[in-house]
Amino acid sequence: MAVILNIDTTTAVCSAALTAEGQILCHAENFEGRNHAALLSDFIKKCLDFAAERELHLDAVAVSVGPGSYTGLRIGLSEAKGLAFALDIPLIGISTLELMATRVMFSTDDVDPDSILVPMIDARRMEVFTAAYDFGLNALMSPRPLILDNDSYGELLATGRPVLFFGDGSDKARDVITAPNAVFVPDVVPLAVDMIALAERDFASRKFIDLAYSTPEYLKDFQATKPKSLL
Repeated sequence: MAVILNIDTTTAVCSAALTAEGQILCHAENFEGRNHAALLSDFIKKCLDFAAERELHLDAVAVSVGPGSYTGLRIGLSEAKGLAFALDIPLIGISTLELMATRVMFSTDDVDPDSILVPMIDARRMEVFTAAYDFGLNALMSPRPLILDNDSYGELLATGRPVLFFGDGSDKARDVITAPNAVFVPDVVPLAVDMIALAERDFASRKFIDLAYSTPEYLKDFQATKPKSLL
């Protein structure tokens, strides 16, 4: 039984979950804003205390590696690296876009398995971080930053298959994507509790990331903005 601590800090939500054999053993989430630096350590401690009380040995740490918030990604990966190094256990890196796709895939029995899954993470203005997957998590469109316009996702929509758009970037896509087979799925955010399938898959295949040299999947360079004048 692989006991895995899962961490996600890629969006405004901060979460951690302890899982084993497809079961959620302990978890904590906060949906109220970007307080990851203040919250994550306590969430991790809650999960580790749960494991210690039941004499469970932690086998790996899994962390969402992006794309997403630059600051959030750095916080999550730094905590995960430090913990994995201290406990001498492997580190698993999970694509945030794949994580969101699996959340929708497993969220309801009503989802057509022929659907195309399109996660969208909000970036600046009309830009999103996005990709497209089938139900085997094969990439029909590779992860990328995309500026939304009327032609966005045209090839996917032209297939006639249901195309499911979701994530905090999908709200601004409603006005530009109007095809009849475009379906907008509300309230989808990346959460540590939804990392189970991906984390266990990578643990079983020994797909780990380097503790020293792994970096977040930013997809684009960080662009700092000048603070607004108070005068």
